[in-house]
Amino acid sequence: MSQTLAANANKALPDPRRWKALVFISIAQLMVVLDATIVNIALPSAQRDLHISDPDKQWVITAYALAFGGLLLFGGRIADLWGRKRTFVTGLIGFALASAIGGFAGNEAILLTARAAQGAFGALLAPAALSLLATTFTDAKERIKAFGVFGAIAGGGGAVGLLLGGVLTEYLNWRWTFFANIPFAIIAVLGAYVVIREPKGSRNRSPLDVPGAVLSTLGLISLVYGFTRAESAGWSSVSTIGLFVAAAVLLATFVAVESKVRHPLLPIRVVADRNRGGSYLSLGLAIIGIFGVFLFLTYYLQVIQGYSAIRTGLAFLPLVGALILASTQIGARLVNRLPARALMAPGYAVAAVGMLLFTQLDVDSSYAGGILPGLVLLGLGLGTAFTPAIALSTNGIEPRDAGVASAMVNTSQQVGGAIGTALLNTIAATATAGYLASHAAGAGDTKLLQAQGLVHGYTHAIWWAVGIEAVAALIALILVTAGRPGTTKVDSGADGNGTSDANSAQDSAPVILH
Repeated sequence: MSQTLAANANKALPDPRRWKALVFISIAQLMVVLDATIVNIALPSAQRDLHISDPDKQWVITAYALAFGGLLLFGGRIADLWGRKRTFVTGLIGFALASAIGGFAGNEAILLTARAAQGAFGALLAPAALSLLATTFTDAKERIKAFGVFGAIAGGGGAVGLLLGGVLTEYLNWRWTFFANIPFAIIAVLGAYVVIREPKGSRNRSPLDVPGAVLSTLGLISLVYGFTRAESAGWSSVSTIGLFVAAAVLLATFVAVESKVRHPLLPIRVVADRNRGGSYLSLGLAIIGIFGVFLFLTYYLQVIQGYSAIRTGLAFLPLVGALILASTQIGARLVNRLPARALMAPGYAVAAVGMLLFTQLDVDSSYAGGILPGLVLLGLGLGTAFTPAIALSTNGIEPRDAGVASAMVNTSQQVGGAIGTALLNTIAATATAGYLASHAAGAGDTKLLQAQGLVHGYTHAIWWAVGIEAVAALIALILVTAGRPGTTKVDSGADGNGTSDANSAQDSAPVILH
């Protein structure tokens, strides 16, 4: 009996290498997040070198988004089935190889293939990274700190990508925006082999739900591509409407299948919990607003104010600093004292106020007075909200479902980004066209009128982003009922056959936010 108690005590001990593991998991996550924006800055140069037409240039971004967004749920399930560490390393190696191919691309077809491969391997890597974090940190307070770091990277990495993309493109060339991924991947792979240790018995070895995988992948691809198509072809075009109808049918069929099959790709229990569901939904809405702000502020600084790519990236650094500060020092500290919604709802609300300041921009606004305060508020608000939101997304989850629950976080962010870019850009373009039409008569300075029309479109769309961010705050306030962490134990895990698994380190871990 004493030997059994001693063995159980040893199993409950935290992984001594967990903080080192966090470093390498964070490096991998940063690589994936950077790639969502770093290529955007380099796209004009790549388009000239490879003679990519204007209608086709969007595919450099779209190919990545479609593969990443469409395969995320499948990637999360593979991580649960195959093992998170193995999936993590495979995703890193594949991402690095795809990046090398993209950097050496001699024509459009190779570049687009490389971008799609990056997205596919990213869909393996991203959920594996987050689920490794969830299963490595078994102490509630430590896990909150780890999620704070992860949330800061998830929120601020896009802005860092703008800066790094500008530096590499201006001082080297666009190919280095691909080659830059390789050192990140090498460091993370070596660290994973040496440091990361996956808890025993936490895999889900049940058979792969092939119909669910096909339906979810096709449904998400249709949805993401529908929003991308809406931006270029218009919301009322036959192709856009057809994609949205197809997405609705495929995803509805997916839900029906998942509720009936014995071993679903996405167990309904993962999203049916109101706290996790509220977290996924509010995160997705928040990302819509962020992508809109990144898009319009980048245009505003470069087109209206004449900033270079590097200067534009530097302009976003206060947002990154505020987000890191809030994630690690505000969110991570207060989440142990306050209910989750007491941080998420105010955090999203503060972010909405930051966006509200951007609605007052005009052609002559200064950076210090017109942009900096909003960036700081946006970073503080999102950093405060993201820590409990990301932690809550894997709250109380069984180890066998950690991968697919983590994939849902990334799916909400990826779909949110696609919606934000397409929806808000379309709103801005429509508002600009209306402004120019109504002010064309008697306009003296055509160039000034064009600039005023663009700024009017940006600010009009940002008003929508403010409203969406406010809805995210409302959803967090209404749906999220979780309280302070550390008061309850997670239920025993189960293996793929539904049997209890006493070996999992997470079985004895306190709930993050119960």
